Amino acid sequence: MSSPYFYRDSWVEVDLQSIKRNIEQLKRILPNGKKIFAVVKANAYGHGDIQVAEAALSSGVYGLAVAILDEAIKLRDAGIKAPILVMGWVRPEDVSVAIEKNIILTTFQKEWVKTAKQYVNGTLSLHVKVDTGMGRLGVRSKNELEELLMELNDKKFHIDGIFTHFATADEDNMTYYDKQKEKFNEFLNVLEQYVAHPLIVHSSNSAASIRFPNQMQDAVRFGISMYGLYPSPYVKEEKPIPLSPAFSLHSKLIHVKKLSKGESVSYGCTYTASEDEWVGTVPLGYADGWVRKFQGSTVLIHGKRMAIIGRICMDQFMVKLDNAYDIGTKVTLIGRQEEEEISVDEVADRLETINYEIPCQISYRVPRVYKENDQVVSRHNYLLC
Repeated sequence: MSSPYFYRDSWVEVDLQSIKRNIEQLKRILPNGKKIFAVVKANAYGHGDIQVAEAALSSGVYGLAVAILDEAIKLRDAGIKAPILVMGWVRPEDVSVAIEKNIILTTFQKEWVKTAKQYVNGTLSLHVKVDTGMGRLGVRSKNELEELLMELNDKKFHIDGIFTHFATADEDNMTYYDKQKEKFNEFLNVLEQYVAHPLIVHSSNSAASIRFPNQMQDAVRFGISMYGLYPSPYVKEEKPIPLSPAFSLHSKLIHVKKLSKGESVSYGCTYTASEDEWVGTVPLGYADGWVRKFQGSTVLIHGKRMAIIGRICMDQFMVKLDNAYDIGTKVTLIGRQEEEEISVDEVADRLETINYEIPCQISYRVPRVYKENDQVVSRHNYLLC
């Protein structure tokens, strides 16, 4: 059960209208009839799986895609009826749960199919995963695919689709991408010899979907860009469609004090005041995903950038103020205040990582507040549900 209340002064805001707007932007460029799987794995990239799934489905996506069976079960148990595809590995002894919950699984191993048969009571829906160059999961050769398809020739299984994943669709050089497309087509030619009924064929992640919409097969998987983020700096510069970021992170000042020249702040005394200065304490720390490497970066207060000083603690950090602000003054760590903005991309650059990682790392301790048209529509506190 969701808890609408929280007792701390730090929170994430998720703009559901932005998610819907990003889906509409993709639909605008896709050829008619193409299906969209909204990728809501990893708690919808940290945004909130059920809330994002409902927003995406209300915008007309065909189905949902997750990484693990537990994520799919959570969505089903929340009352979601749309198709749900688990793209990762599921133990063969757990397939009965997928059948019971009407969840589509992914298969890519002949031995897995042999073992799963023992646990199938009814019909298990499957998508076949082929590895065209990602090197992660999937059938790697045409002979391997033929053996898998022969093993799947059983009333206990129904092949609903086939898919692959591009490794470099977000890059300038398309050589490897083209090789993967060519190999995928070779796999499809093999599949046609064994499966007569129509399948959902999908290969495209966000990068391929927004860059090459006319190259899509039956469906696309809309992940990072559904949340308003471009898959890479190159795609951001190319900007094939406009995107609206959905994620922001906020807190409040809970303590303000005057630091005298020569006084130090936080563990290790890594910051010492060079003059008398105002310092504020913010109730967010590395246990919330705001890791120690953010020392020296900035937050927004009254639309101005203020520096994080001293080592970030487990639950709090300190910030150098230009004034004696009131307790309860809003602090924005990701998002916009007045004319200033700290983007997810900027935060990712600080950590020398990709934008995908930032919303994912903001932990369950931080409640999520959901908005549409600047109005709060729901809240979720993971600690009290």
